[in-house]
Amino acid sequence: MSVFNVELKKVVDDSYDIEMGYRLEDQLVEDLETGLLGKIRKFAVITDSNVLDLYAKPISEKLSKAGFKVELFVFPAGEKSKTRQTKAKIEDAMLEKGFRRDCAVIAIGGGVVTDLAGFLAGTYGRGVPFINYATTLLAAADASVGGKTAVDTPLATNLIGLFNQPRKVYIDIAAWKTLPKRQMASGMAETIKHACLASREMFEFIEENLDDIMSFQKFACEYIAENNCKIKYDVVMKDERESGLREVLNLGHTVGRAIETVSDYRLLHGEALSIGMAAMVLLSARLGYMSEEEAERVTKLYARVGLPTRIPDYIDREALVKKLYTDKKVRDGKLRFVIEKGIGDVVEFAPNVYAKPIEESLAREIIMEL
Repeated sequence: MSVFNVELKKVVDDSYDIEMGYRLEDQLVEDLETGLLGKIRKFAVITDSNVLDLYAKPISEKLSKAGFKVELFVFPAGEKSKTRQTKAKIEDAMLEKGFRRDCAVIAIGGGVVTDLAGFLAGTYGRGVPFINYATTLLAAADASVGGKTAVDTPLATNLIGLFNQPRKVYIDIAAWKTLPKRQMASGMAETIKHACLASREMFEFIEENLDDIMSFQKFACEYIAENNCKIKYDVVMKDERESGLREVLNLGHTVGRAIETVSDYRLLHGEALSIGMAAMVLLSARLGYMSEEEAERVTKLYARVGLPTRIPDYIDREALVKKLYTDKKVRDGKLRFVIEKGIGDVVEFAPNVYAKPIEESLAREIIMEL
């Protein structure tokens, strides 16, 4: 018997820029003209039905006028579309249109679009470059840093996917003005979560300037856009592949993701996360990691945004408890929670361990109280 060692060592630089500004369509075209993606001239623009007319069509037309070959691929808006089936339909459509390895993907939209398109780009032709043009606060807060791309299945959320970094991200703050109030509030859920886990200063800024944020005042929106990216980057740069620290970004998501799924996506991601955060601070206070006053302060801020902090009556509590076990932090069949420490920090239970096993009975107790 013989052994042949295949030695494969490589150093990869996945660095990229996040450009934040207003009406960045022309900047995107200019960047592509000046070589952002090298000699690639063929682009699959992936978007959803909500963003199609507002941004995807105008950007595609600008790219076509600049001499690029562009095709639009559109799927129905909403989390229910973030599936393997949607991904396969777009892949088949791209193949029919002659897209091969000499193409790139441009994702224009919110987090569902960037998650699905980034996953598709990572597998199409064994990997083609992609760009994210984020049009929602949720995408700016949650999908612009980290490279986590995935789809949902009936059994689990975001467990089928890969780490795939974009070549550039554009955060178009002007696009936030086109969002329905409910969508803007949903985006604030991740923004407040970031403040809860890493920046008391940011939390206090949101408390003091919430009206300015929700009325799209420039200084306030730029502050949260920049600090969302900074906080997430500070975590991801230390743990790109989620071996420990990166779990803190799942603060509030153990219950939040379960609620989102059990609601059959009647709740937006941010709405479900808001309830998940309310459950988490209740748990944190129960375990002595934050005061009841701090827990109430977090819950009140979510409520001020217009987000729910209690579980809707139509959700089966026992089904919700059962759904907690599909969370990706579960280990050896045990529920694990990331827990906030005061405001602006999380608990490190042991070196590089940021999630604590919680008995199902305590999780059920918290859920029943909400």
